[in-house]
Amino acid sequence: MLGSFLRSPRFKAFAIHLCGSLAIGLAMLWLVFGVWYPAPLHEAVGVTDIFVMLLAVDVVIGPLLTLVVYKVGKKTLVFDMAVILLLQVSALAYGVWTVAEGRPAWLVFNADRFDVVRALDIDTRQLDAAAPEYRRAPWFGPRWVGADNPEDPKQRQALMLEAAAGGSDIPQRPELYRSLERVASAMRAKALPLEKLASFNDPVRVQAELKPWADADAWLPLMAGNQSMVVLINKGSARVVAVVNLLPW
Repeated sequence: MLGSFLRSPRFKAFAIHLCGSLAIGLAMLWLVFGVWYPAPLHEAVGVTDIFVMLLAVDVVIGPLLTLVVYKVGKKTLVFDMAVILLLQVSALAYGVWTVAEGRPAWLVFNADRFDVVRALDIDTRQLDAAAPEYRRAPWFGPRWVGADNPEDPKQRQALMLEAAAGGSDIPQRPELYRSLERVASAMRAKALPLEKLASFNDPVRVQAELKPWADADAWLPLMAGNQSMVVLINKGSARVVAVVNLLPW
């Protein structure tokens, strides 16, 4: 009985649909977690559970519906399969677009820390005033930049008031972005010693997280929506070494 079912056209259609869905799902996993949200930023932003659940539902439901409706000779088979594929593709496209909009675009150093700025958080009102390389949110992984206060005192005051009212702040303003080299002295001045991490984390875990990054000798906090983390740097060169999943306070 089972053998005949496994050889049936219905099961073959289900298997083909499932394999295709799994292939697309694996490609989406690579895109999201390998490119847009490289570890450990997927935890810092908090995308993991939502996207994996959405992807699992999309990959499973489509093939199961095929298993239910597929029948050789059925008059409405083409229509039924078209509807299933349309619904599956639409759900996947919506999920991927939502995740793309929330991807970390910029990792911005300002004052005494880095901030994760998602693509949807970017303030585009003065985008034309930004340097050309900062006018578009990157699609192939987040980029490291610095940011400065506006030089005009009136602009600084207006920005401070807007931020206090819940609006955008310096990290969300591409017109204020600079290369990390231009904020290197500020990074060195605010960098904290590695020993301080043991005050906020289990010392054994700190050692485990630091072990792969022998050239890191200081750190700065990384603010993110779901979980704040730590940016390891080389203080002498003011070079970012890595982001590690440790608490900064």
